[in-house]
Amino acid sequence: MNKYLNKSFSGIALVCFCLLLQACNPTMQAYKNGVKRFDNGEYDLALKDFQRAAEGNYDPAQTNYFIAESYRLSNRYQEAIPYYKKAMEAGTTDPNARFQYAYALKASGQYDEARQEFAQFTENQTADKTLKERAAREVETLKITDLIKQKKAEVTVLDMPFNTPGAEFSPTILGNELVMSASKKEKIYKNNGQAMLGLYKVNIGEQPSEASSSPTLFSSTIFAEEANEGSPAFSPDGKTLVFARGNTGKRKGAVDVDLYMSRLVNGQWTEPNYLPVNDSLAWDGSPAFSRDGKTLYFASNRAGGAGGIDLYRTNMDASGRFSKPVNLGKDINTAGDEMFPYVSPDNKLYFASDGHPGLGKLDLFVATRSQGIISIENMGIPFNTPQDDFGLVFMEDQENGFFASNRPGGKGDDDIYFFSNPVVEEVDSTILAQNDPTSPLNPNNPLYIKGERKVVRYFLAGTVLTNNATPAPIDSAKVRILSDSADVELAQLTTGDAGNFGRYNLEEGKDYVLLVEKKGFISKREPFSMDGKSIPPIFLNKVLTDTTYRVTIKLDDLELNKTFTLENIYYDLDKYDIRTDAAVELDKLVQVLKDNPTLKIELASHTDARATDAYNDRLSQQRAQSAVNYLISRGIDADRLTAKGYGERQLIVQNAKTEEEHQRNRRTEFTVLSY
Repeated sequence: MNKYLNKSFSGIALVCFCLLLQACNPTMQAYKNGVKRFDNGEYDLALKDFQRAAEGNYDPAQTNYFIAESYRLSNRYQEAIPYYKKAMEAGTTDPNARFQYAYALKASGQYDEARQEFAQFTENQTADKTLKERAAREVETLKITDLIKQKKAEVTVLDMPFNTPGAEFSPTILGNELVMSASKKEKIYKNNGQAMLGLYKVNIGEQPSEASSSPTLFSSTIFAEEANEGSPAFSPDGKTLVFARGNTGKRKGAVDVDLYMSRLVNGQWTEPNYLPVNDSLAWDGSPAFSRDGKTLYFASNRAGGAGGIDLYRTNMDASGRFSKPVNLGKDINTAGDEMFPYVSPDNKLYFASDGHPGLGKLDLFVATRSQGIISIENMGIPFNTPQDDFGLVFMEDQENGFFASNRPGGKGDDDIYFFSNPVVEEVDSTILAQNDPTSPLNPNNPLYIKGERKVVRYFLAGTVLTNNATPAPIDSAKVRILSDSADVELAQLTTGDAGNFGRYNLEEGKDYVLLVEKKGFISKREPFSMDGKSIPPIFLNKVLTDTTYRVTIKLDDLELNKTFTLENIYYDLDKYDIRTDAAVELDKLVQVLKDNPTLKIELASHTDARATDAYNDRLSQQRAQSAVNYLISRGIDADRLTAKGYGERQLIVQNAKTEEEHQRNRRTEFTVLSY
């Protein structure tokens, strides 16, 4: 073939490749821009980029998943559904995609489909454990949505005339005015493409449901053009305001929301002050005052909660100082979100939750306490729908009030609704109770059986075995049950001939540690948490139910020269400093040494065979010594520890070729020297 012809074909191929590259680059760039905006929480802008990438068919699995997540994280669950489905059909590798898909189906009222997806998600071995527990509960909850729907409040619900295609929510009453959060600022919020939120007011007069005037700015002092402001809460005397302000761009993501306070002085609201109860690493919002004004309730996703967003309370003294916030506990807080608390004139706590059994995303609930027992009740229809229903407040008569919802039929995003209770004619109290879904006498009330409240008693039992190829029961082992929070001994049990122990009475929502001791064995700690293990009364079919959780604990023989491998002790290449992930594992060894105070060990470090003998010997000795130094810094006596580097002299895999085989050789071990 003519060499010039060959050259011509090569030139044509090069041109075609360049044209193809030019066609691909904009699509790839759109995807990269979308990821950057997604990471910054700019979901509305990210959507536009991802949609362009999807049009170019760029990585369908990941692009469609990002589109779905952008819709979800900007609270547009229904729009997310088809994209979750496309992402899973394209083979997305995200293990939690199916959970979010199922949740979006539930939030759109597609209960049967949601239950199937949640059930399938629980079988995913790589999925997040907490989400799997939530999914398992959702499967059960979705079986009883028809039962939840049976609770129907005899109220009239009206869409307020001042609602707009934007957002209006978090209504609260101040005299004759309704103060609310509304998206009316000039600046656009990049999260959802709406105007940023501010505090606005409207006069409700004698006919609250007919308040038709346009809301006006609540106060020029409480107005930051570059931030979202919402969820106002007023003290009973109307002179103190607490609200949430955030999304200023100073911090990434949802942690950029905090609580602020302003006071009414000489008819003017003061400049807002940052509240000391805020957690700088968390989202803090939706405040509410108690009826006496001495307690402030709020929502936060700070560390140490039950999961998601929890409700907290803090006491405020006369000088305005706040006590340390206290979590309201796992009777109220769940692994989901609890938000928008409100204390009614009769001192009941109302709040919104997506963790308690409900019809969709946020449902409205009321918490009551009787003889020390807290009861949580779904407020039913028409307060609740498959969408978000939240932010309930009563007027002083307790027969009328307001709440917010993004249910179908509104003006746009979140809207404010007015509700009123009709006058009820006097009827026989027994008949009324039998027909009241919340009454213990109602045969359809899932919390009671023939007027008796359902109760669950939880117990812990287990077995102690040898950690051998053929485990054998260990008798006379001492099992000390400790409080996880304070390491206080709560009980002490002893195993029998079959190695069994128990039963110990557990408390809902508590965390425990089991410390097992037996002469001739290495003492061991085993955590046990009741988080997520409580059974909602709605699932029970008898008055008293006993549930026993069983655990199996294996003890290692205490023998001289016995070697144990420490998992996940990794070092950066050619370095010997202790990484954060390695410190977690070494802390477990610290506890072992504290629980076995006579134990003396050699801490050994091994390398792979990919460097010189001298280099590996030196590096392994440095790594072993670093681990020993860490243990000493955590309170272990130096004379109980010996550091030894073995370099590549004790390879597990000879002639290792793969990275996995090299990793098996790079290990940290401890050997029992004396006890």
